[in-house]
Amino acid sequence: MTTPAYVSPDQWMSDRADYARRGIEDEHAVVVARYADGICMVALNPSRALHRTSEIHDRIGFASVGRFDESEQLRVAGIRLADLRGYAYDRLDVTGLSLATTYAQVIGGAFATMGQKPYEVELAVAELGLVRSQDRIFKISWDGSITEGTAPMVLGPMSPDRRETVEEFLIDTTPLDDAVRCAAAALTASSEPVPDQLEVSILDPRTGGRRTFRRLAADRVRTFWDAA
Repeated sequence: MTTPAYVSPDQWMSDRADYARRGIEDEHAVVVARYADGICMVALNPSRALHRTSEIHDRIGFASVGRFDESEQLRVAGIRLADLRGYAYDRLDVTGLSLATTYAQVIGGAFATMGQKPYEVELAVAELGLVRSQDRIFKISWDGSITEGTAPMVLGPMSPDRRETVEEFLIDTTPLDDAVRCAAAALTASSEPVPDQLEVSILDPRTGGRRTFRRLAADRVRTFWDAA
């Protein structure tokens, strides 16, 4: 009888981590951050059909990097969960924390389960609070770990110096046009305008309605450089 090959748990987990990271490192990064009037999500994405940022619920946005099919699966599952919870209880009971926790359980469970392929994604759940101090951004990594806070979050590959630039200059009093230009410079490592390659979405409490998500058209994004 042949003895099965033995792989130590440490090596097994390391191999799965390398596999998941490779699927993410081939993608463009996404920046999710607060700005003066809300929360913005900026992705380097020349496609106008395959979105990396979207709406989950009234005051909650979603961003992702990695395999598009897996991101879409998780996005749709989050929308269904939010709709069910809002219908069964109250729309205000749908929170970024509850969604981020569910995503972490699903992604972390796949990562730790032998025989199941780990997700090759990193996600962000951005929640616009009823008051400014309640704004939150949650980052869920490929192993199910969660980072939570109000500071800018970067999904995907980005050099440490550019991450530091985003954290230093993209603060919660930055106007939207400056925030988008700062994020674009970090995403492209260039000061040259790239509005036609950007996907920009915001959570804006000034919409006047229950839903706060808006996807900015390319013409609007282009004006951020025209006015600079």
